[in-house]
Amino acid sequence: MDHKLIGLLCGVTLLGACSSAPKKAETRQGAAAPIVDLRNGGSVPQTATTAPATTGSGAYLAGDGPGADVPANLDAIPDAVPKAEPLHKYANRQYSALGKTYVPLQETGKYKERGIASWYGKKFHGQNTSIGEVYDMYAMTAAHPTLPIPSYARVTNVATGKSVVVRVNDRGPFLHDRIIDLSYVAAYKLGYVNNGSAEVEVESIAVDPNAPVVAAVEPAPVKVEPAVVAPVVAVAPTIPVATAGAVTGKVYLQLGAFKAKQGAESFLAKMSAATADSGKTLALYEKSGLTRVHLGPYANADDARKAAAKLQAKLGFKPFVSLH
Repeated sequence: MDHKLIGLLCGVTLLGACSSAPKKAETRQGAAAPIVDLRNGGSVPQTATTAPATTGSGAYLAGDGPGADVPANLDAIPDAVPKAEPLHKYANRQYSALGKTYVPLQETGKYKERGIASWYGKKFHGQNTSIGEVYDMYAMTAAHPTLPIPSYARVTNVATGKSVVVRVNDRGPFLHDRIIDLSYVAAYKLGYVNNGSAEVEVESIAVDPNAPVVAAVEPAPVKVEPAVVAPVVAVAPTIPVATAGAVTGKVYLQLGAFKAKQGAESFLAKMSAATADSGKTLALYEKSGLTRVHLGPYANADDARKAAAKLQAKLGFKPFVSLH
């Protein structure tokens, strides 16, 4: 996820101390989506203890890192076991994240690439992946920009020859030319959690199409809670941002509002897959000190309200109409 981007993106995706308990968001019919950073879990970021947050060395982002209570048996956690699964209905469509378009593969076993892997941990632990599953940093999973999801891949540390098998269930990473984001435990088993990144070879695993197919994954509602957003060290590609007063007379749906621009960019990437069939464009809009994620434009407010009602079931919250 860019990480957290999408999941379409998070983010979307480079992607212990005390924290404050998240407060439940106040909701009402037609109300704005709360100011959130979904990939921050709604808590005050904790101080990383394994590696410094840097932009060029491949270490994790500020506020991310290993959890405060790391299980003692990480080495005993088994690799993912490949099995036939139906592809997610929405997360395998073409999408855009941080200004770049991605076309997900539709078949397994037809991808092999060498490049840099990163990992993501406590900052995104418990948050939804691009297919609606809850991210578990202690499960053998990964985020990839174009591999089918869900699917399975063998990841090999080029320097050591050590390999693991992971289940790809998220989108990302979208920064610094990374080719895959592993869960904390997968990166641990490959021996690079302290470095933040490593050169790896990623190979998609073909699954017997005649094997019994397990039940499809039902996407969980997007969890929306208010959050304190951490200062972000990593530099993301620039996404154009409209400002209040620059555009007039257009109707949009607001999906979220953020105190930090990178939080908005990550959320935009996560929403790319979910809104891919809307025929509308996701964009950033700044007003009153917040960066907002808008979808549109729509012909009029009535059309926007109808679209919001359809999106509510898919997103888990109802966007509201915004006039620029």
